[in-house]
Amino acid sequence: MVNYSVLPLWLATLLREKFFSPCLVHETMKKNEKNIFCLDCCVSICPHCLSPHNSHRLLQIRRYVYHDVIRLDDCEKLIDCDYVQSYITNSAKVIFINQRSQTRPFRGSGNICIICDRSLQDPNLFCSLACKVTHLVKTEGGIARHLYECEFLPLSEGIDDGQMTPDSVLESPDSMLTSSGSSANGGGGVGGVDCCRTLACTATTEIVKKKRSSLSARNSYRPTCSTASEIAAIIMMNRRKGNPQRSPLY
Repeated sequence: MVNYSVLPLWLATLLREKFFSPCLVHETMKKNEKNIFCLDCCVSICPHCLSPHNSHRLLQIRRYVYHDVIRLDDCEKLIDCDYVQSYITNSAKVIFINQRSQTRPFRGSGNICIICDRSLQDPNLFCSLACKVTHLVKTEGGIARHLYECEFLPLSEGIDDGQMTPDSVLESPDSMLTSSGSSANGGGGVGGVDCCRTLACTATTEIVKKKRSSLSARNSYRPTCSTASEIAAIIMMNRRKGNPQRSPLY
């Protein structure tokens, strides 16, 4: 657990802040998620709140596999990020702000985070910025000598929605069906799912019925005789019969 009392205010706020929630000031506007962090005001803002903060140091927060990340290039201007595991996405290196919860501890061999035991690539020692900060506070009592002076930090490459990976990547088939039902029925997610399932069941039933009727038709035309010799005899008799011959009238 990070001891926030020994951290600079901007860093303590960054590690505790909940991003990507709707901005209450601009709740009626589109793209109003709070995905920008102002280091000078120590507050998260949405793109519509930028005007008063134009001259401030700003960090754009992004989402990667449903967790908050920041670009490594931006973070390295503020704090030493050596040995923090980075990931490449959208042609940029990012690091996680906070550690991610694990359903079960890592049991394999290899490198792990010295704080939360998450599996890492060599030679990294920390899975997130928070884990490194926790380690520095425990071993050195603070992080002052690992901070850098940064008086100017503009938003890199403009503003985007911050979604570095699509949400559907981790969706289960059931959740994808729910979302498609919602869009098709104007928000009626449950109704959409029931409708899709009903249609699927109806289609399956029709296919089964057609197969059964086809099979019944085949069985009705099947000859009653079972031996090959009897079938051949019937065919020869039909060939010999031909059309009936009548005597000519004189």
